Amino acid sequence: MPVLNRIASYAGEMKGWRQHIHARPELEFDCHQTAAFIVERLREFGVDEIHEGIAKSGVVAIIDGRGPGPVIGLRADMDALPITELTGADHASTVPGRMHACGHDGHVAMLLGAAKYLAETRNFVGSVALMFQPAEEDGGGGEVMVKEGVMDRFNIARVFGIHNAPNLALGHFQTTPGPIMASVDTAWVTVTGRGGHAATPHECVDPVVAIVAMVQAVQTIIPRNVYALDEAVISVTMINAGSASNIIPESGTFAATIRAFRPDVRDLLKKRFLEIVSGTATAFGVKAEVNYEWGYPATINDEKETEFAASVAREVSGDAAVNDQSNREMGSEDFSYMLEARPGAYLFLGIGPGAGLHHPAYDFNDEAAPIGASFLARLVEKSQPIPG
Repeated sequence: MPVLNRIASYAGEMKGWRQHIHARPELEFDCHQTAAFIVERLREFGVDEIHEGIAKSGVVAIIDGRGPGPVIGLRADMDALPITELTGADHASTVPGRMHACGHDGHVAMLLGAAKYLAETRNFVGSVALMFQPAEEDGGGGEVMVKEGVMDRFNIARVFGIHNAPNLALGHFQTTPGPIMASVDTAWVTVTGRGGHAATPHECVDPVVAIVAMVQAVQTIIPRNVYALDEAVISVTMINAGSASNIIPESGTFAATIRAFRPDVRDLLKKRFLEIVSGTATAFGVKAEVNYEWGYPATINDEKETEFAASVAREVSGDAAVNDQSNREMGSEDFSYMLEARPGAYLFLGIGPGAGLHHPAYDFNDEAAPIGASFLARLVEKSQPIPG
């Protein structure tokens, strides 16, 4: 793999950084221990500026190049997931019920590797802003960083991020111009009727049959209201009602995840979901309350920046290892807020075979770290080259 030789020599260090973070997972905005470890490394590297406490525990570090020029932003997420780890690794989580099951520990290691190289060599003009972000999994730390003004404060002109991809060949890259990941919204529905004895349903107003009807009806939204070539997903993932087999409950709940790429489709899904729940409630004589949580927007790559990022990936991994017209993903990502604020691109980096993301047996492949770090470093050098 034609990674940068200097970064290849950091492989052992990056593995150590990654496994240190893996053993000490933190959730949402509470990434203070992880941030302190990152800051300690950045100080060792001799970066020019370190700004802490952004989005509570986020860090932005600045490395200046050899002369004036624009600022490029590189982002890594830091947070873990509330999952009990089953890897059995020596570096497994030491915090019960928490683990790095999405590889954010690996993302941090890659950005730290790029930071060390860029601080040593400075073969670019302008500056690079290294953004270590909390709360990607839950909380929208990317949105908070944007709202706190990181793009304007540090004059960031373009932004890039990468995510590891289990079961994509090691060192292979995938991306696509335009939407690459979906928006995500969540609907929480509480249905209230009148409970009573299951032997006398005529004296009750049964919320269970109303919930069943609602769940079945919302599944018709996509095949009957959304144009067939506009990808969308509605998945009902939770239903809770009742406490005994001979009791009709007073109320019940269900929840759904709702995903799309286009804003107009996203609006349509919400409209039809609310209409169906309301209409079904009326038909069954129950009361329905919907808490519709507007979540992360779609992650939309800039066409020009995607083409540029793919060219850098080819330089690192070779033409055959880069697919710049890949399928879109129905998962979501709060890097979307950064791409709303600035042009840029998001890519997936293969880490080889293994358990999938958010699985308790998942573990980041440390062999991927020098590849990702080389890609991030070359983004800076290729976008802001030294004249002559």
